[in-house]
Amino acid sequence: MDSTEVKESLEESKADDELALAKKQAEEYKSLAMYLRADLENYKKRAAREREDYIKYSNESLILELLDVYENLERAVETARKSDDAMAKGLEMVYTNMKTVLEKHGLKPIKAVGEKFDPYLHEAMMQGVDNDREEDTILEEIQRGYTLNMKVIRYSKVKVSKRGED
Repeated sequence: MDSTEVKESLEESKADDELALAKKQAEEYKSLAMYLRADLENYKKRAAREREDYIKYSNESLILELLDVYENLERAVETARKSDDAMAKGLEMVYTNMKTVLEKHGLKPIKAVGEKFDPYLHEAMMQGVDNDREEDTILEEIQRGYTLNMKVIRYSKVKVSKRGED
C-alpha cells in the first residue's frame, strides 16, 4: 500500500465516521421531534379538557346563589297550590321556567330519602333509631343537595337511621 492509498483509506474512514455521527444525530433529532410532537398533542388535549371544564362549571357560583331563591320559590308554589287563583298559576309557571333553565345548565337534585347514606353525596346532620330500616338509610332530608354536571355543589343534609333503642 502506498501513501496515496493510505491517505484515501484514512479519508474514507473519516468520512464514514462523520456519516455515522450524522446518522446518529439525525436519529436523536427525529426521536426528540417525536417526543415534542407527542407533548404538544397532550398539551392540546389537556387545554381543551380544561377549557371544557371551565365552561361547564363557570356558572357554579351563580347557580349556588340562585339555589336559595329557587327553593324559596318552590316553597311558595307549594303554599300557593292550596289556592286556585291566577297568582298561584303564574308563580308555578315562573318556578317551572326556572327549574327548566337550571336543569338545562346541568343542575340535578341529589336523591336522599330512602337511599343508602353516601358520604360523597350526603352530610349526616342527625341520627334516628329505626329498627324497620337497614342501618345508614336516610330517613329525612333536612336540606336538598345538588350536582352540577355530575359534580356535587351542595351536599344533602340528612338524618340517618341507626339500630337500637330510643
